[in-house]
Amino acid sequence: MAVEKKFLQKRLEDIQVKDFLKKELDKAGVSSIEIQKTPVATRIFIKVRRPGAVVGRKGSGIKAITETLTKQFHIENPQIEIIEVGNSSLDPQLVAEKIGRSIEAMNKVKQVMRFTLNDVMNAGAIGCEIRIAGKVQGKGAKAKAIKVRQGYLKKSGEPVKLVKVGKYVSHMKAGAIGILVKIVPPGTIFPDKINMEKARMKQEQPKAEEKVNENGSN
Repeated sequence: MAVEKKFLQKRLEDIQVKDFLKKELDKAGVSSIEIQKTPVATRIFIKVRRPGAVVGRKGSGIKAITETLTKQFHIENPQIEIIEVGNSSLDPQLVAEKIGRSIEAMNKVKQVMRFTLNDVMNAGAIGCEIRIAGKVQGKGAKAKAIKVRQGYLKKSGEPVKLVKVGKYVSHMKAGAIGILVKIVPPGTIFPDKINMEKARMKQEQPKAEEKVNENGSN
């Protein structure tokens, strides 16, 4: 029981640190945060859209965050590593955040969804699905869900792990709106696609051999 309590406490502390960092680095566009604890240091990997907004002038931003983690969260020797997102249009967390902020500014849900879907697919995604749920039509309207989808996505089974997921909550006057984004990045190969390709190659191979034999007999 003591081991389980210690494990839960560690998980709670990690969640508190992540919540702090997401709030502190909101303008940098945080995609993901990973915490790795070792005997000599706590390594924190932060994936963001704008690394410069985190680092600050001459590293002042990193220094301030490090001091807060040490004093407020009692983390010994925190080592922060900033990773820049390669293409924000293929990062589901950043896409979900972008949709939420656009809705808060424009309040045009369907237009924002269609524009974002095209943007993701034009960036090279194999598939994308955007789902928004809540009072999307304003105050007094019933809550509803709207979904747009394009390309190839898996909905169940082990291959679902290859689908990247991002979530964001947009706070409107009528109430909160939940945003869920699923993206299949370029280059993703699903197991069933591999099996189908192997089956196709096996079907074509005998035909190729027959053609060689026919040429040889002539």
